[in-house]
Amino acid sequence: MTSNRPATKHAAPAAGDICRLSATELAEAIRQRRLSVREVVTAFLDRIEAVNPLVNAIVSLRDRADILPEADSADAHLARGGNAGSLFGLPIAIKDLALTKGLRTTFGSPIFADFAPEEDDFFVERVRKAGAIIIGKTNVPEFGLGSNTYNSVFGPTLNAFDPALTAGGSSGGAAVSLALDMLPVADGSDFGGSLRNPAAYNNIYGFRPSQGLVPAGPDLDVFHAQMGVEGPMGRNVRDMALLLDEQAGYHPRAPLSHHKQGSFLQGLQTPAAGGRIAWLGDLGGHLPVEAGILPLCEAALGRFADVSFQTEALLPEFDFEALWQAFVTLRQASSGCALKAHYDDPVKRPLLKPEVVWEVEQAQRLTAPQVHAATVRRSSWHKTLLSLFERFDLIVLPTAQVFPFEVTTHWPSQVAGHAMDSYHRWMQVSAFATLGGCPAVNVPVGFDGAGRPMGMQLIGRPRDDMAVLKAAAAYETTLPWAAGAS
Repeated sequence: MTSNRPATKHAAPAAGDICRLSATELAEAIRQRRLSVREVVTAFLDRIEAVNPLVNAIVSLRDRADILPEADSADAHLARGGNAGSLFGLPIAIKDLALTKGLRTTFGSPIFADFAPEEDDFFVERVRKAGAIIIGKTNVPEFGLGSNTYNSVFGPTLNAFDPALTAGGSSGGAAVSLALDMLPVADGSDFGGSLRNPAAYNNIYGFRPSQGLVPAGPDLDVFHAQMGVEGPMGRNVRDMALLLDEQAGYHPRAPLSHHKQGSFLQGLQTPAAGGRIAWLGDLGGHLPVEAGILPLCEAALGRFADVSFQTEALLPEFDFEALWQAFVTLRQASSGCALKAHYDDPVKRPLLKPEVVWEVEQAQRLTAPQVHAATVRRSSWHKTLLSLFERFDLIVLPTAQVFPFEVTTHWPSQVAGHAMDSYHRWMQVSAFATLGGCPAVNVPVGFDGAGRPMGMQLIGRPRDDMAVLKAAAAYETTLPWAAGAS
C-alpha cells in the first residue's frame, strides 16, 4: 500500500477550505452560524462548476438561481432562532435511482429521460426534513445494472483519479462527487456491491446497511425485493453515520424495515474495543482476483493490529459456486421481473441495454422450484455466517476482484485469466454480504503502482451495523492518507 495517495490526473483545481471540511464539521459550523448556508452552498456549486465537466458525476443539476433562495431561506430561519436538523444547509445530490419529487429522475434510461416524480423515496423525504438542500442527482448505470457508471442519457462518469478509468457503480456519480469534494456527503444503493465497489474505486467509504435498516420505497413490491438496500457514502466514517442517522429507521409503508437503536454518530464516540477478523481472501482460489489486490488488502489488515484486532485466514466450508448461482437466480427474479414491463413494450425494448434484456429473458425462464432452491441456499449461507460470527467479529474480503478498468470497457470479460460468464460475475465478491443481509463497509486500502485505488469490505453480524462502523472508524485512525482525490 502506498504511504500517500496520488494526485488526481484530472485538470481540477484544489478544493477550497469550505469544501474540504467534513459534513459533520460543516453542519456544526452552520448551526453555530460560523458559516452561512449561502456560503456553504455557493462554495459547493462553484466546485461543481469547476470540476464536474471533467468527470460527469452530477446530473440534472438545478439552476443556481433556484438553489440560492433556498439557502437564503435557511439562513433566515436560523436568524429567527429556528431549529436546525442534522443535515441543515448541506447541499446534497441524490442518486438517480431514487425518486425526487419534482426533480428529474431518469434511472439512467432514455425511457425516463424526462420523468419528474410526484413523490420522494422514503429516505429522500427524511433527508429533506433534516434540512438538506437537494441540488441535483448523481449519475448511475442504466437501471443500476453493472458496476460501470455510463448511460445513454448523460454518458459516462469518470474515475476521480484517472479520466481513462471507470468510476465503478452503480453509485459511481456519488463516489466521484465525494472524492473530488463536490458534495459533503452522499447517498447510494447496493444490490451487488453498488455502495462498496465505487467507494473502493474512488478511495472513499461506502456502507451497505443491514437488510431492513433503511426502509425501501415507495415501490410496487414491499415484501420480496429485499436484497437491494439504500445507504450512505462519505469521505470519512463519521459523515456516513451522520447521513445514516437520517436514512435509517422503521417506516410503516416498508413492512420489513425495523427501528434503529440510537444514533450511529453518537455511537462512534465510543471507540471499538478490538476484536477478531476472519480474512477470506480469494476463497482459496475460488475467486479470480487481479494481481496486486490481495497484497494491498493484507497490508491494510496489518493496520488492524494497531487498534487491537487480530486476523486469521479462513476458508469456510461452503459451495460458493452454488451460492453465486443462487444470487444470480434471485437477482433475475427481482430485477428481471421488475423490468419486464419495459421489455414487453415494443417501443421501449430497443432502448434497453443488453444487460437489462439479459436479466428479463433469464427471469422468464425461471421456475418456482428454482427460485425456492435459491432461497434455501441463501438461508443456508445465512446459517453459516451466524456460526462464523460466533468466533469472529468481522469477515473481510476484497471489495473488488479487479482494479478500476478502462471506462470504455462495459465490463471485464476476463479476470486473472478466467472468463466471466455474465456482466456481474466479476463482482461475485460482493454477493456474500448481500445474501447474508449483513452490514458491510468499504474501507480504502491504498493504491497500486499505477495509482489505481482499491478497498476491502468489512462484513459484520446482521443488524450489528454499529459494530461495523466502529471497526471502520478504528481502521480509519491508522491511515496515513486522507480519503478523496482532490
